[in-house]
Amino acid sequence: MAMLEVNDLKVYYGVICALKGISFHVNEGEIVSLIGANGAGKTTTMQSVIGLLPQKTGSIVFDGKDISKMPCHKIVKLGMTQVPEGRRIFQELTVYENLMMGAYTIKDQQKFKTDLDSIYERFPRLAERRSQIAGTLSGGEQQMLAMSRALMCHPKLLMLDEPSMGLSPLLVDQVFEIIKEINKDGTTVLLVEQNAGKSLAISHRAYVLETGKIVLSGTGKELAASEKVRKAYLGG
Repeated sequence: MAMLEVNDLKVYYGVICALKGISFHVNEGEIVSLIGANGAGKTTTMQSVIGLLPQKTGSIVFDGKDISKMPCHKIVKLGMTQVPEGRRIFQELTVYENLMMGAYTIKDQQKFKTDLDSIYERFPRLAERRSQIAGTLSGGEQQMLAMSRALMCHPKLLMLDEPSMGLSPLLVDQVFEIIKEINKDGTTVLLVEQNAGKSLAISHRAYVLETGKIVLSGTGKELAASEKVRKAYLGG
């Protein structure tokens, strides 16, 4: 069953057409990746889906509801959330305060405490630094915090935009392991990632974007084995 259905999505920046009628879907329980070079339209796609950019034409249906014209905060309340490119944590707030901001849709204090304990169990480093100002965390810790903040509102669909950007190879491996764990625990994932090899390795399905168009799609294994994808995105 499709949790997210995007049909004929066109988005403009002024007179420039950034997305040229793309269509894709994400089934419940999947990890689906969007891969492509810089400027292909990956981030624009995510921002359009979650209501941060208006589309010119097309429809976006999430969990059976048309969200094409819905504002972002209402989409989040339906169960979709995003970890944006560059993490965008609240630099001046503590780790704990960032997690509180992620749980703004949760009114039950006992539930909030239970969720917080679960996050600290998954990310013990954040538990150790709960009172630390978030802007003083390392890059890897900030990425963990950004992901944790998003998980605090119990998303049905978690969208991740370049989660491995700027991280060391060891931390990149950790981030992808965390994404697999989050998905295994029942959260559907839409992943935008320039590290095509890592992304395809954990994805059930994937789409390749080039200059605002989807040019290839298939399972993660199929695209990883594609000669065109290997030459363009996998270094061989």
